[in-house]
Amino acid sequence: MQPSIEVGAVRKRYRSVVAVDGLTFTVRPGEVTGFVGPNGAGKSTTMRVIMGLDAPDEGQALVNGVPYRSLRRPLTHVGALLDAAAVHPGRSARDHLLWLANSNGISKRRVGEVLEMTGIASAARRRAGGFSLGMRQRLGIAAAMLGDPAVLLLDEPVNGLDPEGIVWIRGLLRSLAAEGRVVLVSSHLMSELEGTADHLIAVGRGRLIADMKVSELLAAASKGRVEVRTTQRAEAMTLLANAGGTVAATGDDQLSVDGLPGERISALLTGGGVPFAELRQHRASLEEAYMELTRDGVEFSATGR
Repeated sequence: MQPSIEVGAVRKRYRSVVAVDGLTFTVRPGEVTGFVGPNGAGKSTTMRVIMGLDAPDEGQALVNGVPYRSLRRPLTHVGALLDAAAVHPGRSARDHLLWLANSNGISKRRVGEVLEMTGIASAARRRAGGFSLGMRQRLGIAAAMLGDPAVLLLDEPVNGLDPEGIVWIRGLLRSLAAEGRVVLVSSHLMSELEGTADHLIAVGRGRLIADMKVSELLAAASKGRVEVRTTQRAEAMTLLANAGGTVAATGDDQLSVDGLPGERISALLTGGGVPFAELRQHRASLEEAYMELTRDGVEFSATGR
């Protein structure tokens, strides 16, 4: 059986608050799956349900076809970073990992390997209570990798990392997915997943908004928008708006145009005597694409894989 995460019709309520509302999705191996949504969307609760830390009121979450609690030596199947602060402050990084390794029958040698992998080998004997947030994140990732698991869940792993650390974690996630692992990474910032995620699961108010390839999302958001650079911005805006385009100024000499193809824009500007230095198809960022997806109060726009 291939590794996987399956969430089926999960519903979780805390008193009067519905944190997860009938959520269903599957995370498959070989790609980085971004789990995105604003703070309070239900991402962390869903991850806790997957890891068996919270019981769903309805539905179920399976890892490799079974509930997490059914896994023997779970660290060898699933690695998770849900809270970087979940380490005894008086324990050294090495001792923390040794304790986890011993609890799951993992060799001591593996502790040294993950310390090297995450770049904290030189701080192995320091107490975790003195670590910066970025160092605690690296220690949490080391713990997640300890059992060399086929399934990884990382909740906001970039939080607290410096630019070098961000580049490192992005490369690590890509390499782990390339090895055929399941990689689920949550974030409330689209920019953190730009260029890293292959697939996107977007949630809002505990409900599924989208389940689709990042490339499909970006293509849909970019479709039909053209960027124009001209020194006669006002004249160009009037000309293109009169022709039925939706025009917005995006800079001193830049416009974005919706509703008119590039060839039509070029002909209109040339015919109207408005010079332009550049005209190109807009390429949406992941953040722009997500905002496009969720605008106008849309809650359900899910597509299959």
